[in-house]
This record gives sequence, C-alpha cells and structure tokens, in this order.
Amino acid sequence: MNALLRRTAVAAAASAMAMSLFGCGTNEEPNVRLSDDIVVGLLLPENQAARYEQFDKPVIEERIALQTNSKGRVRYANAKNDAELQTRQLESMIAEDVDVLIVDAVDSKAIAGAIEKADDAGIPVVAFDRLAEGPIDGYVSFDNEQVGHIQGKSLLKALSGEAGAGSGSGAASGKVVMINGALTDPNAAMFKKGAHTELDSKVEIGVEYDTKDWKPENAKANMQAAIAALGKDAITGVYSANDGMAGGIIDALKAAGVTDLPPVTGQDAELAAVQRIVAGDQYMTVYKQYAPEAEAAAEMAILLARHMSLGAAAHTDIDTPTEKSVPTVRIPVIAVTEDNIKETVVADGLYSVEQICIPKLKAECKQLGLV
Repeated sequence: MNALLRRTAVAAAASAMAMSLFGCGTNEEPNVRLSDDIVVGLLLPENQAARYEQFDKPVIEERIALQTNSKGRVRYANAKNDAELQTRQLESMIAEDVDVLIVDAVDSKAIAGAIEKADDAGIPVVAFDRLAEGPIDGYVSFDNEQVGHIQGKSLLKALSGEAGAGSGSGAASGKVVMINGALTDPNAAMFKKGAHTELDSKVEIGVEYDTKDWKPENAKANMQAAIAALGKDAITGVYSANDGMAGGIIDALKAAGVTDLPPVTGQDAELAAVQRIVAGDQYMTVYKQYAPEAEAAAEMAILLARHMSLGAAAHTDIDTPTEKSVPTVRIPVIAVTEDNIKETVVADGLYSVEQICIPKLKAECKQLGLV
C-alpha cells in the first residue's frame, strides 16, 4: 500500500469498529477453511467518481494480499453504471467459481437475482458501500443518512451567514434547489432523507430532482431546468448529493451568468471538489475515509471465504428489504469546508498541498493558510 492509502487507513475510530468485527472468527468453528488460496470477486459500479479506481480497488487488493500471505487473488469488474452488465459480470464470476464476492451494486434491486444465484452456488456476498438486495452475508458502508444530515446542516450554516468565504450571499430568503443522486442507488435515498430532515421547514425547497446515473452532465441539465423554473436570482443554495454532480451544477450556474455563486454541497472529497472549495465555488464536501471501508470489506470477505462466522461482535446489524440482521460495519464521515482542509484531507494524506494548490489557486491557498 502506498503512503497515501496507508495514512488514510489509520483512522482510529474506523479501525476500532472494523476490529470489533474481524476479531470474532475462530479456527474452532466447524468447516473452517484455512487455505490462503482464495479468489475474491470484486464488482464496482462505475468509473464516474474517482474513488472506485483510485482508492477502493487498490486498498481491497492490498488487504486481500495481506490477509492471505499474498496468495489471494482479486478478479475485478467495473459495470460502468450498467446494471445489466453488472449482472452478467457477477454471473460470470459465479461460473468461474470464486470463493467470495464483494459487490457494490449499480441497482440494488436489479442485482438481487444474481446474488440469489451466488447463494445457491454457496458463494457468500459482501455488499460494499451500497446496500444490495438478495441473500447478502455482510454489509460495509458509511453512515449514509448521516451524510445527508451533515450536508443539510452545512448548507443551513452557509445560508445563515455563519459561514465564511465561498458561501454565497448568506441570504436565507429565496429558494434551495435539491439535486439528489440516482434512484437506483439506495444510498441516494438515505442521503436525501438526512438532508430533508435538516432542511424541511427551515428553508423553501424550490425544485428537486433525482439524477440518472449520478452523472455530472445530468446534474448540469437538472440545474439548468431549476434556473429556468425559478430564475437564477431566486436560488440561494443548492443541495448536491456528490462532488461530481456539484461540478456540473456549478458549470450550469456560471453559464447562466451567476457570479456570486450560492453555497453548493458535495460528497466524496474529490480533488477537483477540494480545489473548488479553495476557489470559493463549492461550499463543502463530505470526506469519507475510503481505506477503512475497503479494508473492512476485504477482511469480511476473507472471513466468509474461510467459512468463519462474522459473529456477534459486528458493529451493528441491519435489515434489508430481503434479509434480516445482516452483520454491518459503518464508517464515520466528516464535513470539509475551507476551514479544515489541512486538518482532514491533507493531514490524512489523501492529497498533498501541492496537489490542491495548483498555480491558479496559489493566492487562495495562501489566504486559507495552506501554503
């Protein structure tokens, strides 16, 4: 693991939660498989967000190697936001007789049939990041409803005038636009629920859209529709469910001639988003520590491949639409604004100051104390 990923992986709270789960298996359990020759099928949903290829995949590969004395192998597939393709990928891995699957579903409902086939074949499944329907054996994610709460609270802070530079006019009057994630992603519903809990009755939500496939270009089109419906001067804040969409939203605002940008939320702490925060274009993002989440999924997969119980020491259990009491690990999340970039994504080694502070942002970085 490189230094960036290693530093990100040492988040104490997340590691403590993960260890509470992974210390519970024992070699005294029946049918335990002690071989290190384990094949893990890893299915990720898309390549629009930088996190999947840049963080999740390499961390999972590294952790599998560590847990299997470098004998374990990962078979990888990215569905590129195509639910039918992901079903075929999963079925192919069943045919290849992998020992365990880590699945980040494009569509939580559409994948259920393929997961049922994995269960029939005796292949355990870890739902990673997004909850999947069907007979899953474990689930690792962030506290997704809390993500929405953090986004909503941050937007309210910006609108109240408590926030500093980059938060727009600070006017609480006017209308908020909500641009949510994809309807096929159950996490998007949880983000939306948390945000509504914070925003409802406190601000007027002018229009609200769900965004197909989480694509920035679709979010841009949604924002253009919002501007047409409400008028650019009536929009005082934008709830954006993630950073990629925030980029498209900001492009739409600028193209409409908005110079004093309203506060725009985000999620994933993508480098471009952090740079937009420095520039004053985006108000905040949610920093999710990918390495602890990916490590937790990898270690859960190895336990299941070895036929070891995840045990009662799991952080919590959840009920899915199709399963009861699925052992679950949730990783905490952090709000990032211009005020704590150095203490979060820089301190954890996610990005260096040099990566963030490109030449055109030198003045802004200096003002924020980053250089």
